[in-house]
Amino acid sequence: MKTTVHRAGTRGHANHGWLDTHHTFSFASYHNPARMNFGMLRVLNDDWVDGGMGFGAHPHDNMEIISIPLSGSLEHKDNTGVSEVIRTNDVQIMSAGTGVVHSEYNHSQKEKVNFLQIWVFPKERNIDPRYDQKTFDPGNRINSIQPVVSPDQSKDTLWINQDAYFSLATLKEGFETEYTLNDPNHGVYAFVIEGDVEIGGEALGKRDGAGFWETGKLAIKATSDTELLLIEVPMTSKG
Repeated sequence: MKTTVHRAGTRGHANHGWLDTHHTFSFASYHNPARMNFGMLRVLNDDWVDGGMGFGAHPHDNMEIISIPLSGSLEHKDNTGVSEVIRTNDVQIMSAGTGVVHSEYNHSQKEKVNFLQIWVFPKERNIDPRYDQKTFDPGNRINSIQPVVSPDQSKDTLWINQDAYFSLATLKEGFETEYTLNDPNHGVYAFVIEGDVEIGGEALGKRDGAGFWETGKLAIKATSDTELLLIEVPMTSKG
């Protein structure tokens, strides 16, 4: 098994006043040639946005964009006519495909919103733009790994235009489990939202991230109450 670890304090950081953001991978003014991506995972941003503020209309194309609110609510609008609010326990996906223009604003005028925005390279380019979101029961991830994104349209997950799988877990201190990869040629990027956990023998804390590949499964042990995001992706493009 191969491993790469990105400690929370080594992430790129920018504070624009209304936006306080950390970048696990190179993004905007943060450029680190050693941290451009993890396989097909291109961006993992940890954003805090002030009340009433947000990102004005801007374009994307040929990228799978996943947003996961951790606290507060995020308002999304785009040029396909979609206007939605995503809240804690919601997950949103947008296939930018041939091109989409969207905006994201804090739905509250007073409270901050904290959300993860994640970009994954698509499997097929230039598809029709597509948007979807789902609410997931947080009770179903207590001491369990809850799938929320997958390439299988028959499952109760959000569909992604890539052979990628996203899962959330809420693990109580001392709980041990395993994550079995859907494809042993994939890699898994683990991001610790809260708490402390040991994955593949690596001790990780709050907002640490680590990538694991050339393995079929990962041993996971919560060393304190932990909130965890697992992102399984192909390590190379098949296109």
